[in-house]
Amino acid sequence: MYSEKVMEHFENPRNVGELADASGTGTVGNAKCGDIMKMDIQVEDDVITDVKFKTFGCCAAIATSSMATEMVKGKTVKEALELTNTAVAEALDGLPPVKMHCSLLAEQAIHAAVEDYQKKHQ
Repeated sequence: MYSEKVMEHFENPRNVGELADASGTGTVGNAKCGDIMKMDIQVEDDVITDVKFKTFGCCAAIATSSMATEMVKGKTVKEALELTNTAVAEALDGLPPVKMHCSLLAEQAIHAAVEDYQKKHQ
């Protein structure tokens, strides 16, 4: 059902935790399935230097959170806003159609963290 990459990110998630002095934080959830994602980003000179996540959810929710953090670390804020759920799913070698909402949550959590950062640093 899941690709090897999904299982790898589920069993060995990257960037788990919280940033005490986060530049931006985004929390999103899906009441339908119960998944909740919280992303913290640290930004220096418009570049995401660190990112952490905490996710309550299924295997796909944890894997997409992990992959999304890997995809935005080292990127500019603008580049992070270009992250799409499709790109996250493709980076994981695909998701079952019923789990695509997890990649959308990962996209939304990253975007929410960046938007929070932008509000704080206008």
